[in-house]
Amino acid sequence: MSAQQTIFVDGEWRKATSGATREIIDPADATPFAVVSEGGAEDVDAAVDAARRAFDEGAGDWPRTSVGERAALLRRVAVLLRRDREALGGLESRDAGKTVEEGRVDVDCVADAFAYFADLVTNESGGRVVDAGSPDVHSVVVHEPVGVCALITPWNYPLLQASWKIAPALAAGNTFVLKPSEITPLTTVALIDLLTEAGLPPGVANLVTGAGDPVGARMAEHPDVDLVSFTGGLASGTKVMQAAAPGVKKVALELGGKNPNVVFADSCATDEGFDTAVDQALNAAFIHSGQVCSAGSRLIVEESLRERFVAELARRATKIRLGRGTGEGVECGPLVSERQLAKTEEYVASALADGAVLRSGGKRPEPGEHRPAAGYFYEPTVLDQCHRGMRVVREEVFGPVLTVETFRTEDEAVALANDTEYGLAGGVWTADPGRARRVAGRLRHGTVWINDFHPYLPQAEWGGFGKSGIGRELGPAGLAEYREAKHIYQNLAPRPVRWFAG
Repeated sequence: MSAQQTIFVDGEWRKATSGATREIIDPADATPFAVVSEGGAEDVDAAVDAARRAFDEGAGDWPRTSVGERAALLRRVAVLLRRDREALGGLESRDAGKTVEEGRVDVDCVADAFAYFADLVTNESGGRVVDAGSPDVHSVVVHEPVGVCALITPWNYPLLQASWKIAPALAAGNTFVLKPSEITPLTTVALIDLLTEAGLPPGVANLVTGAGDPVGARMAEHPDVDLVSFTGGLASGTKVMQAAAPGVKKVALELGGKNPNVVFADSCATDEGFDTAVDQALNAAFIHSGQVCSAGSRLIVEESLRERFVAELARRATKIRLGRGTGEGVECGPLVSERQLAKTEEYVASALADGAVLRSGGKRPEPGEHRPAAGYFYEPTVLDQCHRGMRVVREEVFGPVLTVETFRTEDEAVALANDTEYGLAGGVWTADPGRARRVAGRLRHGTVWINDFHPYLPQAEWGGFGKSGIGRELGPAGLAEYREAKHIYQNLAPRPVRWFAG
């Protein structure tokens, strides 16, 4: 395999300055299928310099283009994404291990994000007038682009997470340097090509492939970067925040989650209600093999329902078809890496040693038609009789592992759901509308789904409490992250101040 030139600076693809490369591994069979450039600090410096020049003095003058022009470019990108849906969906499947259908849905969501931010920026007002109490003063608050943005994205949803940062950054008139995960960079490389095809001027979009240290670290600390937006794990997010602090940069962090899915018995009073709640609990925990920051990995179920619910949940979990994402009938792919597989195994072993009861899974599956023996597969696992003293309940596993806790009262359910250092997302299942509103209102989580799990809307805000991060993505707040507010005060009848005698 020949190495791709995957570093994009000032409108041109290039190799890493050091000449270093990295193999990209197919998680379904543990074999390399692509080679990319492995960038370093020197490549980041070149990319930031290009973004800085494009923002301050670039020929394309991107920050000062009209809103209509920027929106039109975003819409062209959305059209190109839909055109290349099959190719991008298949590449996302192979790169990240998810099913090809999940990959296609991701591309649809990416196109929707670009179209949404195009509409949002087009329909904004020209500024907010502030009453200064005088007819001779015109006072208005307007929004301007932040400047050069350092965008760092995770490995689980490479294309989707990139779009949540790129689309609002461009809509607001910023330039950027982007670092995808070194594990899954390929669809992000393809997206940069689409931005170029859509007509984005050189220097506005820059890409450096490589490891978090040194690439991400240099991006976060670089003196010419104005904003850092990071999505990933808590440990890395903390380092990004520390690196950005000396420059007092704007920082947006979307970090981990340990998300509760609270099921009250009344939601399962009918056969249809029971079937739906079980189905959604499976979806919450096991989509993309649980490698989702918003995964409902903590099932908190009313004690009177527990045995019936968990028994059926475990039975269905054993029926989930594992395999290569492109395989016929495959419902769940492998974990992204050998490291993630080993981490999942260690968490399950720890839980069993602490007294958890294994109801399904708990091991690597036997090889099959679409499941090579060397792939990073792990069976969907249900651990019953768990408690807050267990690491598997407190810490983010990021694998196909669901823990079960029980409650008797509404207050106990809320206390359990909130007993986490994270606060990203959660679900509530009940047939009682009053209870649904009460419990949702008491949960300290950035997104709360009622009688559902996992849907998100581009026009809604996505953020979290506690160690799940700071800032917001999507919605109007997602655009606001990439802007500075400027107050313009115009005195139409200037007069001497005369503070001093003389």
